Amino acid sequence: MLKWLVLFLLVPLVAALPLPDFWIIQLNYIGLYALTCLGLVLLTGVSGLTSFGQAAFVGIGAYSTAWLTLNLGLSPWLALAVGLTLTGIAALLVGLLTLRMSGHYLPLATISWGLALYYLMGNLEALGKYDGLLGLKSLSIGNFDLGQGRAFFVLTWLILLAAALAVTDLLDSRAGRAIRSLKTATQMAEAMGINTFRYKVTVFVLAAWLACISGWLMAHFQRTVNPSAFGLKMGIEYLFMTVVGGVGYVWGAVVGAGLVKLLDDQLQTLLPQLMGTSGSYEVIVFGIVLVLILKYLPNGLWSLVAAYLPPRQRVVDWAEAAPLPERHKPQAGELVLDVQDIRKQFGGLTAVNDIRFQIQAGQIVGLIGPNGAGKSTTFNLITGVLCLTSGRVQFRGETISGLRAREIARRGMARTFQHVKMVADMTVLENVAMGAYSRSHRGVLAGMLRTNRQEEKQLFKEAQRQLERIGMGSQMHELAGNLAMGPQRMMEIARALCADPALLLLDEPAAGLRHQEKQALATVLRQLQNEGVSLLLVEHDMDLVMTVCDHLVVMEFGTLLTQGTPAEIQQNPAVRAAYLGTEH
Repeated sequence: MLKWLVLFLLVPLVAALPLPDFWIIQLNYIGLYALTCLGLVLLTGVSGLTSFGQAAFVGIGAYSTAWLTLNLGLSPWLALAVGLTLTGIAALLVGLLTLRMSGHYLPLATISWGLALYYLMGNLEALGKYDGLLGLKSLSIGNFDLGQGRAFFVLTWLILLAAALAVTDLLDSRAGRAIRSLKTATQMAEAMGINTFRYKVTVFVLAAWLACISGWLMAHFQRTVNPSAFGLKMGIEYLFMTVVGGVGYVWGAVVGAGLVKLLDDQLQTLLPQLMGTSGSYEVIVFGIVLVLILKYLPNGLWSLVAAYLPPRQRVVDWAEAAPLPERHKPQAGELVLDVQDIRKQFGGLTAVNDIRFQIQAGQIVGLIGPNGAGKSTTFNLITGVLCLTSGRVQFRGETISGLRAREIARRGMARTFQHVKMVADMTVLENVAMGAYSRSHRGVLAGMLRTNRQEEKQLFKEAQRQLERIGMGSQMHELAGNLAMGPQRMMEIARALCADPALLLLDEPAAGLRHQEKQALATVLRQLQNEGVSLLLVEHDMDLVMTVCDHLVVMEFGTLLTQGTPAEIQQNPAVRAAYLGTEH
């Protein structure tokens, strides 16, 4: 927090420097643009949701305060509250309609939204049509007029720094880790009990609110509002600033806004002199710069700075934290999972054909079969990743067929994946802590205000405990993307254990593990069994399967071939034929 305190103190010091008024005005514009770009860092860089419509939300903030102060005589500060309310409603509606889209459809939808609002603002008589609204008053605090100079600079940059601090704290929280999973690991996040669509909408609204505050400040800074500042062109420019600065970095918003604003002013003066004629030549230069940035520096300019910054060292201060609440475990012999004739058809292909088996409390059941037998599809049907065509799945006496993956996870079922799913740019500790998401409750606001610190300590304490349990305690501060395949799989198991599951489903956990790591895995599985955890295991390593499993279910071409104890399965000629073929 010391560095943030220094930054906050620097703002009035900069305002006190004998800088020309021109540069104070430039810094004001940079602060206004950076505030909108900060929302795009959260929305596009972190969450992977590309939007060209942020300028429209800037327009809502600007027009709200302009109309309310000019026509109703409201205080600008009260008008800000109204503007934030209108922006939140608009962002919520647009988000609910568009955020289920993927690929190029989402950017196209945001372009449509931006254009619609631009033409609406330009054609409404009450908003002055394309001439806009004139004669706004500058902001004031009591009888002190902030004007357009140094006092306004202090207000703008203090708001910007407060927003940057709030976003930084948010991303380092339970909710922030869920948000960081939206870009590359939504399936994993859902399996951990996270409602990814709700977080997408939340991020969309947060980014819109930051744009609204920027528009509110801009309206009273310029003292006039017209649609030209809120059209598609500005929507593209905001995204351009963010990408150039570093779309995945909080400070990339400031760097991008500053660089583009200063270059834009200089190029508009220099290029016509070089060309000998007037024209918007700066657009050509910016286009070339964007292509070069995307090709040679895809993470933006701030990534060059970040490469030389020391990695953040998380202080381990959770030793005294209270343990997270534990789930009630089933009693010995209790029926934990009952799979009843489940089927999955993809068009004319039947991938899983009337599979049935049961798992008792404390039992390790292996689901085996040749490649393509339908084992992973069966896993996905049980955990809610895929919908059943027919049949029923009961977990601890409750029918879970038709429930979403996150709803099943919250009931005490955790899983790993055939192909490791993680957030590569988070540490091992942060990835594992995501497994305990459903055992905690503090949300976005608590993360931004840092009122969640005690719960964070509980989450990290549990994550460290599970990592040490599987022998990875020394690697908890490493980036997950830097691990080899074997440790990544063990990390997935630790993450699933953080959910305190009654049933743990492991999809090929031994793939990529060395012999000693497999032995350690077998030890962990037996320990879990002794603690009352039931396990369903898909695995091709027959030595591991025969060593740890109590019961085996054998699949072939999506059908149930047979089931029984490991000894019975080893002697079954049908199983031998399925794996080795028959002699002719």
